[in-house]
Amino acid sequence: MSTKITLPSVLVNSYMSALISVSEEAGIDAKFVKPEVTPGVNAPGSRVAAFIGIVGGKSRCNAALMADIKSFETYVGAFTYGMVKADPDDSMSMSVLGELTNMISGRALITANISGLDITPPQLLSGDNIKMSPTVKSNVKSFTLPFAVSDGRVFLILSVYE
Repeated sequence: MSTKITLPSVLVNSYMSALISVSEEAGIDAKFVKPEVTPGVNAPGSRVAAFIGIVGGKSRCNAALMADIKSFETYVGAFTYGMVKADPDDSMSMSVLGELTNMISGRALITANISGLDITPPQLLSGDNIKMSPTVKSNVKSFTLPFAVSDGRVFLILSVYE
């Protein structure tokens, strides 16, 4: 008998609220765009991404934060007080995305209070119109949660391996 692994709704809600609250603390207004929620990975215009594994317990999940250039500029500006220019080819500005993803994930896991979960260090990716997703297989379920940030979009992609 196989055990089906699911992404608990409390974890989804925790990630959504963590993205909004971490953004607010940095002085950024991130609004969840519910009508644009889609199954699978759908992050049009993304130029940067951070990918984190959610490990431990019975979970085999991951979270990705993908952003277009406008929202990336907003986060880099806020996190560095305008001292670093947002550049997908610059490791200093890309580290902002990694730290943002760490902060969101840490807060989400604390809020979800699911025993035994932890996160992996983020993997950072950049490029024109990047498409990053877990392997497309019948046992991988992903969905995209979009957020409006400034004049751009940030996408939170949550995936579970069943």
